[in-house]
Amino acid sequence: MQDRPDDAIFPQTLLDALAGASERPAFECGDRTVTRSALLETVRRLASALAAAGLGPGQGIALVTTVTPEAYAAHIAAHALGCRVVGVPPGYTAERLAAILSADIEAVLVDRPSVTPELIAAAGARPVLSLGECPAAKDLLTGAADEPLTVRGRAGDVGRLTYTSGSTGRPKGCAMTYRALTADWAYNPATWTPELVRLAHGFERGLVFGTLASAAVMHFTSLTLIAGGTGVILDPADTRPLFPYAIERHRITGTIMTVPRLYQMLDILREEPVDTGSLRAVMVSGSPVSPRRLAEAVERLGPVVYQGYGQSEAGLISVLTPEMIDEGPADVLTSVGRPLSFVDLEVRDEQGRPVGVGETGEVWLRTPSVMCGYWGDPDQTAEVLRDGMLRTRDLGRLDDRGLLHLVGRTREVIIVNAEVCYAGPIEAVLAEDPDVDQAYVVGTPDEGTGEAIHAFVVPAGDRAPDLGTLARAVRDRLGAASVPKTITVIPEAPVAASGKFDKRALLSRLPDHAGR
Repeated sequence: MQDRPDDAIFPQTLLDALAGASERPAFECGDRTVTRSALLETVRRLASALAAAGLGPGQGIALVTTVTPEAYAAHIAAHALGCRVVGVPPGYTAERLAAILSADIEAVLVDRPSVTPELIAAAGARPVLSLGECPAAKDLLTGAADEPLTVRGRAGDVGRLTYTSGSTGRPKGCAMTYRALTADWAYNPATWTPELVRLAHGFERGLVFGTLASAAVMHFTSLTLIAGGTGVILDPADTRPLFPYAIERHRITGTIMTVPRLYQMLDILREEPVDTGSLRAVMVSGSPVSPRRLAEAVERLGPVVYQGYGQSEAGLISVLTPEMIDEGPADVLTSVGRPLSFVDLEVRDEQGRPVGVGETGEVWLRTPSVMCGYWGDPDQTAEVLRDGMLRTRDLGRLDDRGLLHLVGRTREVIIVNAEVCYAGPIEAVLAEDPDVDQAYVVGTPDEGTGEAIHAFVVPAGDRAPDLGTLARAVRDRLGAASVPKTITVIPEAPVAASGKFDKRALLSRLPDHAGR
């Protein structure tokens, strides 16, 4: 039996928040201010138009848009209808578009800047709907739309497909049901602990950028609105750098950012007196922050820095808060904080048995917002969803204060002369050197040892790290097998389109003899 529609199903809480303070600004977009009542009306009109186009519960729609109030409203309208929503970043290749649109997609929604010949070709016979006048697309913002706005989602239906970044392999579509979306902390203020309340209200003026295809961007934009704040969308004609200048220009109080963006901002703040005093919440996520740079961020920005650990498969898992950092001790900066109150987390060994405090193993968890599986991939689903828990494939340990310390990924294994070596611990040892700002480790096939370890380090200052000292540190701490075959000094680490550091791009920097 299918679940019946439920008034509390996502995005009802968001819609109620918009209706409850109707004349307050929802978005600032360049010179334009969109009130909450205007945003709600746009959601209603788009939901009515999408329904008239034949879309409803359980049907797939791909949204390929830039970041605008109308694009956000389109996402929420599709959810209100109970559709299976797939966010697609603009600029995907024709091959990637075709692969995503083949996942039972009935229609494609675009805005003018996102329309390309490749997109139209990939859509094929599917109807292409638009936010405004676009070639070869039906405009949804014109014409009458008199239907009331009613949430029609069914708890058991898949409400969103979020594609992983592909940093550890082929991108996978994480399927979140409407039940999971409804339970997700960002959309459910009933789950907010005092720490999360402070985080949410730090987004009084939340910076909205990047792509709405990102679950994190949708989460924190919705969080901003539910908490009563205003989303600040930058004028696309403004070509000035984003961080930290936009914070100063727009008096931003809350923002999310990847680790590379944080590092870039800190480098600028070392040289320029940019005013970031308006900040009350900076959520850094996507990859671990080095303790040295995290301490620098706290020193320069104040007690506003949060480090979040999450996955596309599960949403936010743990948070290191300013209060935790302030309480110390010093090794708190090597952690990603404590698991959230609604996350049941265990560290297990290779046989799936819980390990003791301080012991390293794989992180397993249970949370109400976990995915129901990878779309169209039962084998991968069975690999990570076991006994009602998610295998994160991240390695970590819990200390005696309940803080989670990540040490790498189970898939970042390099086998040297039959010895198992993990990239994460090697990177951690290299990054402890005072002359190293960042460290990255990759593995390649090797005729002599089966596989070989190659390290890349970014200097912390003008002085290059001593490579012999780095190699000896790894040998002393982790053993001879973990010593990199090569250590290469690079001025900066490459960044992928996802905003994360791109380890695979480092492989192209290896000399030919290194076994690419």
